Amino acid sequence: MSEKAENRVTIRPRRAAWMSGSLALLLVAVFVTVAVLLRRSDTGVIFQVSDQVAMVGIGLLLGAGTMLFAMPRAHADAEGIEVRNVLTRKRFGWDEVLSVSFPDGASFARLELPEDEYYSVLAVQAVDRERAVEAVRALRRLHRAARGE
Repeated sequence: MSEKAENRVTIRPRRAAWMSGSLALLLVAVFVTVAVLLRRSDTGVIFQVSDQVAMVGIGLLLGAGTMLFAMPRAHADAEGIEVRNVLTRKRFGWDEVLSVSFPDGASFARLELPEDEYYSVLAVQAVDRERAVEAVRALRRLHRAARGE
């Protein structure tokens, strides 16, 4: 959890960001290395500068795609919670949320919704251990306060 005020909580995954950043750098480094070594290989295939540029471009695209997994965020306040997962963003009022749960064995926390539906909160991840516990507790406090419990 990165920011916490009495009525506002912002949650970001920590380990996913580190892993995504590390993997993105590794992918870019590997593709740049391959691009540099492409012209020097004796494979019988003639590689052009455009092939090298394409390899670097592929590395950059894969690195950027990997960084998407560092983007999840959750912003909660007295009115509700806005969840930004990898490619989607959705806002829920606390009146729409039945509970905030983190089932045994689950990788992510989730918002329990009416009619047996739920919405995953990718910002709260099991690999963040104590930070995830603190985040779920903070979300539950806001949820209880909004519902007058």
